[in-house]
Amino acid sequence: MLSKKQLETLLQLGLETGADFSEIFLEDTYSGRITVNNGEVINVTSGNVHGVGVRLLQGIDEVYGYSNNDSYEEIEKLMVTLRGSFKGPKHHAKPLGDAKPYIYTIKKPHDSLTPEEKSKVLIKLSNMIKNHDTKIIQAGSTLIEWTQKILVVNSNGIYQDDVRTYTRALLSATAQDGDLMQDAYEAPGRQMGFELFDEIDFEKLAKEVAQSVMTYLYADNMEPQELPVVIHNGFGGVIFHEAVGHPLETSAVSKGLSPFVGKIGQKVASELVTAYDNGDDLDQWGRTTFDDEGNKTRKNLLIEKGILRSYLSDYKSGKRMNYESTGSGRRQSYKFAPTARMNTTYIENGTENYEDIIKDTKYGLFAKKLGGGTVSPATGEYNFAVNEGYMIEDGKLTKPVRGAMLIGHGADTILKIDRVANNRSYGQGMCGAGSGSIPTDVGQPTIRVSSMLVGGQGGKK
Repeated sequence: MLSKKQLETLLQLGLETGADFSEIFLEDTYSGRITVNNGEVINVTSGNVHGVGVRLLQGIDEVYGYSNNDSYEEIEKLMVTLRGSFKGPKHHAKPLGDAKPYIYTIKKPHDSLTPEEKSKVLIKLSNMIKNHDTKIIQAGSTLIEWTQKILVVNSNGIYQDDVRTYTRALLSATAQDGDLMQDAYEAPGRQMGFELFDEIDFEKLAKEVAQSVMTYLYADNMEPQELPVVIHNGFGGVIFHEAVGHPLETSAVSKGLSPFVGKIGQKVASELVTAYDNGDDLDQWGRTTFDDEGNKTRKNLLIEKGILRSYLSDYKSGKRMNYESTGSGRRQSYKFAPTARMNTTYIENGTENYEDIIKDTKYGLFAKKLGGGTVSPATGEYNFAVNEGYMIEDGKLTKPVRGAMLIGHGADTILKIDRVANNRSYGQGMCGAGSGSIPTDVGQPTIRVSSMLVGGQGGKK
C-alpha cells in the first residue's frame, strides 16, 4: 500500500509538463465461478486481478496507461511516459483529503462458504429444472461472484476507497422436440454475498424457468404487425436503459451524438414518465457507494413528468460541456479510463394495477420478459427480442408467441407511453460501453406503449 505522501508525489509528477489533471486508480479484485449442467459440476474457477490505471488530462485531451504492477516505480514510469504527450506550464496538485466511509453490508462473504457447499445448492437447482420434463435436454445453474477493492486518488484532492461485492446466479434451460428448440433463463444478481440465496427464492425461479421453456417450445411464431404493447416490469426497463439512458450520458451528449442534446427543460416523454438513475440504492446490482472517480454516487432525476431534467456525467465529458459530475464515472477495471455510465436506471411507479392495463387493451402484445437487442445511442433506434410474450385479445392474455422483436426509436417510444402501473421491479445485466462491462440494473413498472412495430416470423408460407 502506497502512502498518501507517495501518491501525492506521483500525482504531481504527472502535472509537470502541461497536464492539468492527474489520477491514479488502484484495484484488487477476486472472482469466482461455478458452473453446473444437468446436475454435474463442469467447471470451477477463481482468480485474482490487481493493477493500476493512470490518467492525465489537459483540458479534454486524455492519455491513459495501465499495468498489473502497482509498485511506486511502475506508476512513476507510467506518469513520466504519459506526461510526454503534453506541453505547457506546470500545474500543482491539491493535497489529498481523507477517505469517506463506504457502506459494507455483506452477511455471507464469498470466502465464508466452500466451493463444495456452493456447488450443492447449484446441483439441486439444476436437477429441479432437468426433472421438470424429459424434453429438457440442458439444465444449467451458474454462480458468478467477485469482490472489487479500489482506491482512486487525483490531483483535485480526492482520496477514496470502496469495496464492491457482487453475486449473481444464472438458471437456464434448453428444451427440444424434433426440430423445435427453445431456451429460457433467469439471472438475478445483487451487491451481496451468498445471502443472495436467502433473499431470492431460487427453487421457485428454477420451476419458472422450466415451465417457461416448455410453454414456448410449442408457441406460435409472432406475426409482424404494429399494435399496442404492454411491457412488463423488471427487465422490461432494458429498452429505456439502452434507447434513452445511454443517450443521456454526457459521453454521448458532449459530442453531439444524442437525440437529447440541448433539450434540458423540454418535453421528451409522456407526462406519465418520471425516471431516475440511482447510484446509491442499497444492495442493488448496479450500486456503488462511490464512483470510479472517487465521487459519492447519488439519485439523479433524469425525466420529471415528461420533462428532461438532467444528464449523467463523469469528470472529462462534463468538463467538455461545463456540466458537473453526477457521480456517474464508471469503468470495468484498472485497464479502462472512466466515462459516464448508468447504475440503476428506472421509470418511476405510476398509480395503476398492471392487470387493469391488460384488461383495458382490446388487442396487443404482452411482452412479459425481454432479452437481448441492439441500439444506436446516437439515434436511439433499437430492436429487442421478447423472450416471453402473449397476445392480448379483448383484455385477456391468450396464446404465447415466440420470436417477437420490438422495433423502434427511444425518443418516440417514451412519448407513446400511455399507461404506467405501480409494480416497479428490477432486472440485472452487464452493460458494455467504452469503459468496459459493468453491472447495471434496469427497472420499471408495467407500462403500455400505444403503438409499436413488432417483428416476427409468423404468417410466412
